[in-house]
Amino acid sequence: MEWQPDPAGLQQILQLLKESQSPDTDTQRAVQQKLESLNQYPDFNNYLIYVLTKLKTEDEPTRSLSGLILKNNVKAHYSNFPAQVTEFVKKECLANIGDPSPLIRATIGILITTIASKGELQNWPELLPHLCSLLDSNDYNTCEGAFGALQKVCEDSAELLDCDALNRPLNTMIPKFLQYFKHTSPKIRSHAIACVNQFIISRTQALMVHIDVFIENLFALANDEDPEVRKNVCRALVMLQEVRMDRLIPHMHNIVEYMLLRTQDGDETVALEACEFWLTLAEQPICKEVLSGYLDRVIPVLVNNTRYSEIDIILLKGDVEEDETIPDREEDIRPRFHKAKTHTTSEEQDGQESSDLDDDDALSDWNLRKCSAAALDVLANVFRDDLLPNLLPILKETLFHPDWEAKESGILVLGAIAEGCMNGMVQHLPDLVPFLIKSLSEKKALVRSITCWTLSRYAHWIVQQQHELYLKPLMTELLKRVLDTNKRVQEAACSAFATLEEEACTELVPYLGYILETLVYAFNKYQHKNLLILYDAIGTLADSVGNHLNKAEYINMLMPPLIAKWNSLRDEDKDLFPLLECLSSVATALQSGFLPYSEPVYQRCVNLVQQNLQQSMVGILPSPDIKMAALAQPDQFEPPDKDFMIVALDLLSGLAEGLNEQIEPLVSSSNILSLLFQCMQDKMPEVRQSSFALLGDLTKACFQHVKPCIADFMPILGANLNPEFISVCNNATWAIGEISIQMGADMQPYVALVLNQLVDIINRPGTPKTLLENTAITIGRLGYVCPQEVAPMLQQFIRPWCTSLRNIRDNEEKDSAFRGICSMIHVNPGGVVQDFIFFCDAVASWVNPKEDLKEMFFRILHGFKNQVGEENWRRFSDQFPLPLKERLSSQYGV
Repeated sequence: MEWQPDPAGLQQILQLLKESQSPDTDTQRAVQQKLESLNQYPDFNNYLIYVLTKLKTEDEPTRSLSGLILKNNVKAHYSNFPAQVTEFVKKECLANIGDPSPLIRATIGILITTIASKGELQNWPELLPHLCSLLDSNDYNTCEGAFGALQKVCEDSAELLDCDALNRPLNTMIPKFLQYFKHTSPKIRSHAIACVNQFIISRTQALMVHIDVFIENLFALANDEDPEVRKNVCRALVMLQEVRMDRLIPHMHNIVEYMLLRTQDGDETVALEACEFWLTLAEQPICKEVLSGYLDRVIPVLVNNTRYSEIDIILLKGDVEEDETIPDREEDIRPRFHKAKTHTTSEEQDGQESSDLDDDDALSDWNLRKCSAAALDVLANVFRDDLLPNLLPILKETLFHPDWEAKESGILVLGAIAEGCMNGMVQHLPDLVPFLIKSLSEKKALVRSITCWTLSRYAHWIVQQQHELYLKPLMTELLKRVLDTNKRVQEAACSAFATLEEEACTELVPYLGYILETLVYAFNKYQHKNLLILYDAIGTLADSVGNHLNKAEYINMLMPPLIAKWNSLRDEDKDLFPLLECLSSVATALQSGFLPYSEPVYQRCVNLVQQNLQQSMVGILPSPDIKMAALAQPDQFEPPDKDFMIVALDLLSGLAEGLNEQIEPLVSSSNILSLLFQCMQDKMPEVRQSSFALLGDLTKACFQHVKPCIADFMPILGANLNPEFISVCNNATWAIGEISIQMGADMQPYVALVLNQLVDIINRPGTPKTLLENTAITIGRLGYVCPQEVAPMLQQFIRPWCTSLRNIRDNEEKDSAFRGICSMIHVNPGGVVQDFIFFCDAVASWVNPKEDLKEMFFRILHGFKNQVGEENWRRFSDQFPLPLKERLSSQYGV
């Protein structure tokens, strides 16, 4: 007999469902707890499905809510459902997918896909055939409900649908979906395309065999009156460009015409989908050929789309000019993620290009304006200066337009094309840059903010000109904008200033006093969100000017507000992330100047690491009861946020790098090395990455404290030489090199733990440049202290070793590595013979080697020449490129 609810129980659940729609948060919280506690009753979920599918007299929001709570239960506890409950829920879903209410149909569809994604497609064999057969129903609600559910299943379980485990249902489903492209109902047509679209990017075979029919059907729907259908057609064509360009090429003329039309669609969601077409086309090799004849039509459309619409301006509060005193809403502040420290050779710091198109936070992250600007950016990179004849006349008109919205869009476009059209723009910049600097004081805040961004895109050029001409006036105006009365302008100015700092580096030293005065003043002026960006600007300044910051007057301006913030934040406050990152840069730059502040900062970082490690171990939860609860319901207990630990380790690295041997008393009075031992074995790669960076920095600063732990540390370092985790591997490699230099001949017992992995990495194709350089330096350093152990493998790494290090500047790391290679050649000269030309090339990459190192090179080069004889040497050196030949002759007389 079919399950029936107990009337009193049903009333209680209905009452709860009603209460949970109350606006009062306390009521909601109480209801939430009651609903959670009802999960202990096996048939609670039967009540929920009953309300959703059978209680047609109830209002729709209550019925739908019942289904959504059931969906959450399926997600969290499905494996604990009794078999009869599972069967009842499935049966009710299939029986009611054609409910007259669109809301209830959609809720049942969500429930079906949630059950399916719990691995139930295999255990629910009738689901797909049943839904597919319902598509043929004459009842619209049944057909639409089944299609809605199928679309959700296709979205959530696309991979599973295309596997043998289910007998490849797509072989029948895709041809069936294609038949519905011509259905009379726009909703059904839209579902049909959306279902097929799920299988384009994965190049699903069942779709590829019907690709021509699919494309033909898409073309037939090109001018459909329904915006959802047009949107799905555009989305399909954009994806097809990436996977089946061969099939689109014959129709490209028509497709471009169509996309031009759709990029101007009255429905902005359709225009946005169409606009993506230009972005993906730019990545195709055929782009130039296809679009050359259309630029005069595509460019004006894209430029026109970069204008703020009226609704955008309302959403952005574009009419609010002064809002600096209004506190930020916490939900407007994006979560921040810390990027763990990577040790690079001095050549390159990981400079991430931040060309994010202006940041309209209040709008959804991606909109037609941003997509159009991004399309202009990528097309500028394809067509370079060929874009300008079509663009400059439009820019002249928009930049000097009386309407601020037009002028603003012109300035955005000018920034968007900066990278691709730089060569052609250079002749116009002497006029444009002063115009932009003047626009920084425009009346409209939205114009001021976009101008900050556009100027940052030309910072590279500005910095190369005479300071008086552009850099000084720009800096003066940009720093005024940092103190603007509008928060959006403050944010844009701070970000632009950080870009300027990266480009100008030490060129900013003469202006440091003025810059710091402004940034410190902003500390007391900024609301929460912009404070976080201000930390970035200060950290970038420290990275850019380095030790020039270490002057008493600058330290006295900068440190008090930073330390005041540091003292006011709790250990669990996420604002610590950007502040710690900023302090890490400042500590490294100030060096000994940071000493007066170092002890409390050091201590707190050690505490943060310690607390985090303790919280990570469920065993250290406060009481036995909580501990048992945590083990019984692990999903109820939040593991600690390891970003706190990573940021603290990175700041300790900054301190060690800045203070060098002056950090010794702090290390000796703390347990940092035993904490480091645990961090180096953490499951999370970023924690290990930062641990190895700190280990390397402590090795350089105070090896006496690291040395007793080497026997414990070396096996862990060896185990982390895995290039699958590039940054972890990179920092472990670097730390091994630093340890070798300090250990000297005592390194001998540990060489075997690491050498084979290092040789594998240096020979591995596709290894990133930084990792190759660090690996070569570490192999060289191991050979420097233990030549007898490393030299026998010389032939296996000498060629990639030489090519990796020929491009890095003279520095200490390169010096010790080359001393190592010379020692190894001395032990095993045969190991270098076959690749001697590479060694010659690497030697020639030195500009100013120290005298004794130069002498080593001299001896090896002459030794080889004498060994082979004058005639053979001449034949050998005739293969050298001319610059190499001249260099070796003038420097070493060979």
